[in-house]
Amino acid sequence: MSLSDAPLLFAFEIDSSEDFTYIPMIVRFHLDRGGLRISLDQWQLLPIEDRKLLARFPADVPVDPDMAADRESPEPSPGEVGFSQALAEMLRTHGCGEAEVFAPEPAPAWQSLGAPPAALAAQCALAALPVPSPAQWAALGGFERYVLAKLSRKPKLNHDFVPAMREFGLAGA
Repeated sequence: MSLSDAPLLFAFEIDSSEDFTYIPMIVRFHLDRGGLRISLDQWQLLPIEDRKLLARFPADVPVDPDMAADRESPEPSPGEVGFSQALAEMLRTHGCGEAEVFAPEPAPAWQSLGAPPAALAAQCALAALPVPSPAQWAALGGFERYVLAKLSRKPKLNHDFVPAMREFGLAGA
């Protein structure tokens, strides 16, 4: 597992995450997959270089969606283990407490290639956008599916949803 040369930020995140005041999607991805939760305060207590380093972990999605549903607890990827260890060390070093641990979803909706989750369809309705077809959904990378599912989890329109749909080629400019 090698880190990216630069933090992994989507174009729609630049305004809110470029200065790393807020937790970027790549870090949220690793937190959710690893069953970890940190507060915004904990994130902001970390030095900027540590925050940038955490955003360089790759968005590998090695889990076979068909197999994930069959497993009680999916094995973490090497990237998830490295991320978790790096985060724990950073939090400890800088006196930021520990990450809260929770059981991650064994088969989150974003891993299904069959059709977009209902919450995503609801966000599309709020944004007056067509719901991606099953083929469009399946053509997205796992990280992109995660991002759209994450942005769709609340029943009100997320300000980053339409820009993300555009960036992923699912909505017109």
